Amino acid sequence: VQLQASGGGLVQAGGLLRLSCATSGRTFFTYTVGWFRQAPGKEREFVAAITISGTHYADAEEGRFTISRDNDKDTVYLQMNSLKPEDTAVYYCAARMGSGTYRIRFANEYDYWGQGTLVTVSS
Repeated sequence: VQLQASGGGLVQAGGLLRLSCATSGRTFFTYTVGWFRQAPGKEREFVAAITISGTHYADAEEGRFTISRDNDKDTVYLQMNSLKPEDTAVYYCAARMGSGTYRIRFANEYDYWGQGTLVTVSS
């Protein structure tokens, strides 16, 4: 599975961005897809994930970010609203087979990773 993340950029605080994670594969809709981010000098952290049965968010992002998928396009989106300077990071999408939620927030539980897209939020 190859993942292609895109949509990052420079935005002012309070603005919005939509990230995309595209792939190809007839069974991609069965995969769990997660978004993680890594700011300079910090560890990679969980942002959101989507399974065939639901969505999951980091506590700080719930209500501001929305993860969704378009199975016809084999693409998962991360809509980010009310962006803050502390949201500045490289955002990665990742995928793993199946729809289980066990350790869904842990980066090392994902098998496939995209290349990352940089989001910069200015104050």
